[in-house]
Amino acid sequence: MHPDSVRETDRVPHGGSDDPDLLEFSANTNPRTPEGVAEVYADALDAARSYPNDDYPEFRAAAADFADCDPGDVVPTPGGLAALRLAFAVRVSPGDSVLVPYPSFGEYAREIRLQGGDPEFVPHDELLDADPADHAAAVVCNPNNPTGDAYDPDALRAFAARCRDADALLVADEAFLGFTDRPSLAGTDGVVVARSLTKLFGLPGLRAGFAAATGDLGHDLAIARRAWSLGTPAARVGAHCLGQSAFVAETRERVRRERARMADALRDDFAVYAPDAPPLSASSAPFLLLDLREGGPEDGEQSPAELVAAARERGVAVRDATTFRGLDAHVRVAVRTPDENDRLLEVLSDVRD
Repeated sequence: MHPDSVRETDRVPHGGSDDPDLLEFSANTNPRTPEGVAEVYADALDAARSYPNDDYPEFRAAAADFADCDPGDVVPTPGGLAALRLAFAVRVSPGDSVLVPYPSFGEYAREIRLQGGDPEFVPHDELLDADPADHAAAVVCNPNNPTGDAYDPDALRAFAARCRDADALLVADEAFLGFTDRPSLAGTDGVVVARSLTKLFGLPGLRAGFAAATGDLGHDLAIARRAWSLGTPAARVGAHCLGQSAFVAETRERVRRERARMADALRDDFAVYAPDAPPLSASSAPFLLLDLREGGPEDGEQSPAELVAAARERGVAVRDATTFRGLDAHVRVAVRTPDENDRLLEVLSDVRD
């Protein structure tokens, strides 16, 4: 990390509320968790009186099986963001440029700047056409946050090959890929995959995730990783969750069904972001991006801040998406359970009348 850059870099706003009285649609986490999590966590507390096995064999095996890669490619991290920082730390030097999509997760640019690098922003739907030559790295978010669209797997692998030929690292943030049946880039040479257990398994406070990379790149990540990077409860709960295939399948089906239902209902009052041309597809993520410039109050345009405040007064938290680069009239809403989604639809219809 570059000391001068730290002084010049700010924090990044995020969704999420700690108000228990609000129905949470501003953070994209699963409202359900796999069965047995509490029991696994409780059993791990006694073992937490000793340092964990720093090799994390059970966690790495479960992560490798989940992402379809070799256990030796897995580097345990306390969340997906820690995996991203690790990737940039081993490959980005002061003055390096990195291709970064927008609108997308704001932490990419922040982490690159902390290393002294320079983010070069590219529209997320044009990123796979960008030339990675003369860049230290490129970043893809798949599916993209906050738009929700996912890249065509063949186009993404072709871009990974171009990055490899240009000696540019490809960092693939797959925080939401578990909500789809699309293949991971884990195990692809020249690529660092960052995965999080936060979103799919509904455990944002657990702080468990992993990076995956092969060869010298994987070796560098493993060496740079902090010792005991996962606490024992996080490692054991993480391994348990990663093995819950039935839970994952049920979650994917629920999100697919509810996302389509919500999008249909919301189109009466919003423009719902839904690309339908390659290399992207319509939302594959557990959220929807809404444009406030269509529908809504007849007596004037409603700002995202006004909508967020009005929804909050009715007990629902939604995300002001104007904090994402390139968006100025948008909000993002998560996909939760059917009853909760019904409440969101009711509130948003009310505040748009």
